[in-house]
Parts: sequence; C-alpha cells; structure tokens
Amino acid sequence: MMLRNVRLLVFGPLVVALSASGVLMAAPPTPASPQDEVKQVYVKKCAVCHGEDGAGKTAKGKKLKMKDIRSAEVQKLTPAQWADAVLKGSGEDMDGFEKELGVEMSRKLATYMRDLAAKK
Repeated sequence: MMLRNVRLLVFGPLVVALSASGVLMAAPPTPASPQDEVKQVYVKKCAVCHGEDGAGKTAKGKKLKMKDIRSAEVQKLTPAQWADAVLKGSGEDMDGFEKELGVEMSRKLATYMRDLAAKK
C-alpha cells in the first residue's frame, strides 16, 4: 500500500499517521528504555524529598534537612551502602523499598541516584 500526503500526529508516545484518504494508522508506543524506567521510579518515589536533581531542596527535603545526594560526603558511600539505603531505608525518615520495588529495581535506583552527581 502506497501512502501519499501522510501527516503524522503525535500524542505523547503514540504516533498516528493520517493519510489523504482519511485512513488512520497508529504506530505502537515505543517501549521505555531501562534507564527511563528507573528515572520514572526515582521521580515517583524519591524526588518528593531528594528533588529531581538530588539536591534535596524540595519542601519536604528542606523540612527533613535532606543532604544533597550529589555531595562529596554522600558520594563517598560504597555501591553496597547506596543499595542498602534504598533497600532497607535510611534513618527515621526514609523507608526501604525492597518489598515494594524488589531487589533488582532498588539496586538500579541506587545506581541512578549515585549517578546524579555526574549530572551536577
């Protein structure tokens, strides 16, 4: 089938092609990359306190006197310590995510958080 005068309409991740004949064809949404999935979890679960950039400058982060996770002090933690904090929680104010997110996603989340320092 040959398409002429095709217009693409973008609705979020869904792309719809509208041909001159009025036929609609929908392309399947592009699956999120594993890194995008981890970022979405971070934004949903962590950013309320830590902020999207990890600085902890949110209202809740300031109230809890959150440390900037990109700081040299926090970056000195080992990967195992980062994972442990996400899995089991940290201090009185941070709950662990092992049961909710599972071990694998919690570890990926710890790596994502640690890597925020490189984006500073």
